[in-house]
Amino acid sequence: LVLLDGVAGAVRTEVPLPGVVRHLQLAAAGGPVLVPVEEADQLFRVALPGGGVPSRVGTGDGPHDATAAANGLVFVADEFGGTVSVLDGDRVVQVFDEPSQPGGLAAAGNLVGMIDVRDATLTVYDAAARSQLARLPAGDGPTHLVADKRGRLLVTDTRGDALLTYELAGQPLLRASTPLPGRPYGITYDQVRDRLWITLTDRNELVGLDLGTGTPTEAVRVPTVRQPNTVAVDSGTGRVFVASASDGTVQLFDPPPR
Repeated sequence: LVLLDGVAGAVRTEVPLPGVVRHLQLAAAGGPVLVPVEEADQLFRVALPGGGVPSRVGTGDGPHDATAAANGLVFVADEFGGTVSVLDGDRVVQVFDEPSQPGGLAAAGNLVGMIDVRDATLTVYDAAARSQLARLPAGDGPTHLVADKRGRLLVTDTRGDALLTYELAGQPLLRASTPLPGRPYGITYDQVRDRLWITLTDRNELVGLDLGTGTPTEAVRVPTVRQPNTVAVDSGTGRVFVASASDGTVQLFDPPPR
């Protein structure tokens, strides 16, 4: 795991890990980072900014992604085991075994969304009740998702070339499908600017969508590094970081003022 200085773009430290990692999420502002190590079947918590590892917890088979609900429970998508593990601190307190191939996760308060890649569905869990709340269709080939400040879940339907918007208030439902050609894949959300950033891997582009009008509206589009699989944003500065899956480079982009 490489920790970068978000201002200078320089490497601050490297944290050795016993296997492959595909997803990272912050457990809270300022860390720690939730690091699911697939080959080790473990979730590492990595402290910021130093990179210490205060905790590592055994999970199910092939932990792919992990997210923290508002109540502190951490949900882990065990891709190869077909399970979602729920952690309370360093203990597994529940395992959901309904998924087929769990992938991306995101939390909107105490509601947690999980993409099932094989079934092309979105499952919503209630972290407070530790129960499954809903299971909804999610296009042709969903991959990643984030939550916005309205408590919605936004999903990249990579195979379907679309952005899917789900309302969670009351009974969860698919509110809208917005066409987004170019194989949308990586996704992140700037809560301060109310802007969604999505990578288009077929076009090597990054598109910024403003959400303030209620309908995602394109505001910015820029070229990126090759195969831009991952994107992140610093809501404090607005700076966007795009990582290439083909050559390991990271692109730093400062959007123009709104």
